Amino acid sequence: MNSSVCEKKYFHVDLDAFFASVEQNDHPEYRGKPVIVGGLPGDRRAVVSTASYEARRYGIHSAMPLSKAVELCPDGIYLRGNYSRYSELSHKIMQIFNSYSPEVLQMSIDEAFIDMTGTEKLFGSTREAALKIKNEVHKKTGLTVSIGVSSSMYVAKIASGYRKPDGLTIVENGDEEKFMLSLPLEKLWGAGTKTQNHLKEIGLSTIELIHSKPLNLLISIFGQSSGTFLYNAVRGNKDYVFGSEAKNHSISTETTFDFDLTDRNSIEKAIMELCWNIMWRLHKENSRTRTVMLKIRYEDFTTVSVQETFLTPVSSSDDLYERALKLFMKKYDGTSGIRLLGVCACNIESKDIPVQKSLFDFGEEKKARLEKAIYNLEDKNPALKIRKARMIEKKD
Repeated sequence: MNSSVCEKKYFHVDLDAFFASVEQNDHPEYRGKPVIVGGLPGDRRAVVSTASYEARRYGIHSAMPLSKAVELCPDGIYLRGNYSRYSELSHKIMQIFNSYSPEVLQMSIDEAFIDMTGTEKLFGSTREAALKIKNEVHKKTGLTVSIGVSSSMYVAKIASGYRKPDGLTIVENGDEEKFMLSLPLEKLWGAGTKTQNHLKEIGLSTIELIHSKPLNLLISIFGQSSGTFLYNAVRGNKDYVFGSEAKNHSISTETTFDFDLTDRNSIEKAIMELCWNIMWRLHKENSRTRTVMLKIRYEDFTTVSVQETFLTPVSSSDDLYERALKLFMKKYDGTSGIRLLGVCACNIESKDIPVQKSLFDFGEEKKARLEKAIYNLEDKNPALKIRKARMIEKKD
């Protein structure tokens, strides 16, 4: 058997400066100007959700306090954001991805992995397939995406950010380690600010220097989890599969932030968005869950999770959000910056399986029926703009 046929080929697709790009596409007068999505000047506790590439030249980045962004770019275009519009376009783009492969793993509203293994006869070479995806997204939405390709999901994710915006980086099979060694330390995805500072303090200021150290030394310095991660990451982390925990009757989604989250409002909005995405998939698959898991990855790459199985099934995105938020409050240390948040609906089952109804409904069944009807309408007509109020920036 030809081994190349079996070699995995992952596309990691990033929607370039997604929220800001949507605004610039919908409002031609914003094009070429610094657009900052997240709030208006004067909004208390607001943080930057996304900054256009023009705004990034001023040093503005995601998760930055909006007040700081205003200081850096007082003449920028500041918007609270149209999150229903962003979700509409995200859904449309994910449908495009699904037309290329049945194996699409949506990581967040603006990124996904596409398993393109064995699709050459359908879509041509790796480059041809990637260009087809990029061209179709642009033709149907007016937006650009950056794609990284590798046999390693970890390398594909890093490669997608290598030539942004509108980039394409293909790391050939066998070149994963060589690619990693060519990168600056700042591109080592998953190593937070504290870890990188620690690395520099002990003289490991490059990926090549980390690569030269044995596993047992890295574990002795950084601990079992972080040390093993660093050792594998600089070698391409080929065995790691994103979302592998969701393959056994579970649905999960997670978001890795460009900068650590510390603001409570932005954390809650991120959890709400994750819950919305999961409930959309549960409704689409006619499934339900009683078990909810929440994952937190801190700035030093320490990862913790908490899971709870409830007596009653999750009924709506509001319900899932409340349960996930309670789990977050149980586990969050209250001080560390958050690098990643994830929510997983575990042990899902079909809604066709009979379940004993609660004696005290409090309108949850009616809310669930209404929400499913909304999801069904949006599935048929993505132009509909119906979203939870929590997903829109709140004013104090």
